[in-house]
Amino acid sequence: MVTPLLPPFARAADGRRRVDLAQGSEQEIAILFVDIRGFTALSAGRLPYDVVFVLNRYFEAIGFAVESAGGRVDKFIGDGVMALFGIERGAHTGCREALAAARLISARLDELNASLGGELDRPLRIGIGIHCGPAIVGEMGYGNAASITAIGDAVNTASRLESLTKNFACELVVSDETVSRAGLDLSGSPLHEIEIRGKREMLAVRIVKRAAELPAAGAVPIRRIELVDA
Repeated sequence: MVTPLLPPFARAADGRRRVDLAQGSEQEIAILFVDIRGFTALSAGRLPYDVVFVLNRYFEAIGFAVESAGGRVDKFIGDGVMALFGIERGAHTGCREALAAARLISARLDELNASLGGELDRPLRIGIGIHCGPAIVGEMGYGNAASITAIGDAVNTASRLESLTKNFACELVVSDETVSRAGLDLSGSPLHEIEIRGKREMLAVRIVKRAAELPAAGAVPIRRIELVDA
């Protein structure tokens, strides 16, 4: 049996430093997607500067919530964000962190809407999808654009759940497995069986109207992160 000590893209100089073996491994993690609802219409007729200003305030709020809950912001996709939880601490902790992040995101969005009241015609609305499962986690990309990310069915499913928030007119769609692993009681939230493209089994999901109202039971303590004004 041969055990690789360096990732396939390593250079000779990399042999002198410790390599994170989490790169290029399959792990059980929780994945969160969040997206702004109707941002194209919201940004129509606005100056590019104003659009960038609003988006950066939004990204700051999302990033702060994710990192405070213990997660990692993976990437920004248009006006959406992908975040990973449990890479270092395991899937059960990751599920608790992801749900804690959803609650924080919703709460901080309320604060952001209040502060941007004079800038927006209507409040920002979001959709959040969370799922857990096996994913390939590793450093992917090229040059300065390379970063630790995740790919796999679990990632695709989380993205699908985020898009379903439109159908259910809610803020959060989370797989029931994620809720169970987190130890959270969402028995009061509607339970639906949905079909995921490419899979035979139906997936049980919970529908949460407002993520800010998620119960705190089972959530991980929030890490304090100080924001530094630019």
